[in-house]
Amino acid sequence: MKENWLRLGRGNEKKGNESNEEKGREGEKDLEERKVGPPATEISVALCFEADSNLQSHRLPLFPITTSLQFNTFAMATLQSLRPSFRPSISPPKSHTYPPTSVSYSSKFMPSKGITLRHSIVSATASTSQYTSNITENLADVTIFTASSEPVKFNDLWDQNQGIAVVALLRHFGCPCCWELASALKESKARFDSAGVKLIAVGVGAPKKARMLAERLPFPMDCLYADPDRKAYNVLNLYYGFGRTFFNPASAKVFSRFDALQKAVKNYTIEATPDDRSGVLQQGGMFVFKGKQLLYAWKDEGTGDHAPLDDVFQVCCKAPVA
Repeated sequence: MKENWLRLGRGNEKKGNESNEEKGREGEKDLEERKVGPPATEISVALCFEADSNLQSHRLPLFPITTSLQFNTFAMATLQSLRPSFRPSISPPKSHTYPPTSVSYSSKFMPSKGITLRHSIVSATASTSQYTSNITENLADVTIFTASSEPVKFNDLWDQNQGIAVVALLRHFGCPCCWELASALKESKARFDSAGVKLIAVGVGAPKKARMLAERLPFPMDCLYADPDRKAYNVLNLYYGFGRTFFNPASAKVFSRFDALQKAVKNYTIEATPDDRSGVLQQGGMFVFKGKQLLYAWKDEGTGDHAPLDDVFQVCCKAPVA
């Protein structure tokens, strides 16, 4: 009798496994037919890869809890954002203007709810920057590279007399959130071009890493530059560190743009990550220049804490006339 029950149990277990495998194959076939992008779990794995890579580069012990902790931090932020009574504790971003004049924005540019890449409800104004008037002179001799590996001085990126330029410093070319930002910049390029504004994107990593992003996203190669040694980032004093990169509350706003993120990383490759893993701890920022004058500066508080592009565009349109 006991042997009969055991045979029956094994038979049911086998049928159950076969049923699950069949459902799995049907699911994979459905995804293939719909041609959808990477699922949320793949994006989470890509984000978590940076943590593991950093730990490996510093010869620290790896445990499953490392990536799980990062994933759970983001997941909890997402679940909390679904509660009507929840108010995220996000520090005001470092958004500045130079010279020390306040720039006010009309309420028509501000969304009624939520935080997106294009709008911000965290700060309605930009304030005086920490940067001195000679910041462009400090940047002038910084050498970066085109995506085709040609060296170029920072002051050759735009007209140093009256040219207006938006310089977006990405974290690094293997950052999924930076693929999303690059995608948003590409979509906005025609808008900036029509206003006579030059759009420039700089990322941490070798030129070959920049080409990976440019070819896969895709992104215009003539607007993309590589700063493998993070020289411009250091001059601009952008944030750097493990906590800023993986555990800053400001990163929670990524989830309000999750659809855009998933679309942007459809052809994502982790191979675009810098060979020097210390580069994954670098935070980015957004700057607006008119000639040698710095009009606007935004320092990302954490991963995915990008400047609102509508605000950036308004600064460009309100640039003082010589």
